[in-house]
Parts: sequence; C-alpha cells; structure tokens
Amino acid sequence: MSDQNKMAKDTVNTDSSDTRRQEIRAQQVSIKSWTQKILVVLLCLASFYGGWKSYESNMVSECRASGGQMVENQKTMLCQLS
Repeated sequence: MSDQNKMAKDTVNTDSSDTRRQEIRAQQVSIKSWTQKILVVLLCLASFYGGWKSYESNMVSECRASGGQMVENQKTMLCQLS
C-alpha cells in the first residue's frame, strides 16, 4: 500500500514537468514539419524548373534534327525551318 501511495505522489509531482517536456517536443515537431514543408516546396520548384528546361532542350534538339533553327521571339521560341 505504501508503495502505491508513493507512486501516486511521484506522478503528481512529475505532471508539470511532463507537460513542459511535451510542450517542448510539440514545438520541435512543429519546427520540423515547417522545415520539411519548405524543403518539399523547394524540391517541387526545382523539379518543375528542371522539367521545363528539359522540355525546352528537347524542342531545340527536335528543331535542329529537322533542319530548323531556333528563333527567339519576345516570350516564345520558334523553330524556323530553312
């Protein structure tokens, strides 16, 4: 019986410190999740940019393979066949 009472007192005393530890852990997880989200967004942007440049490169290669020449317009690139 006395062991159970002692355990009950110990759990009461540690409740406040456990709550603090949980709050700290929650903050760490929150920071981690934000950095992970930012990393995912940056990786998505890098992937999109890489895909876009790859597409442009393929179009230039196809144009040259068909005997054409790329002509830069204001916002577009045109394949001008000679």
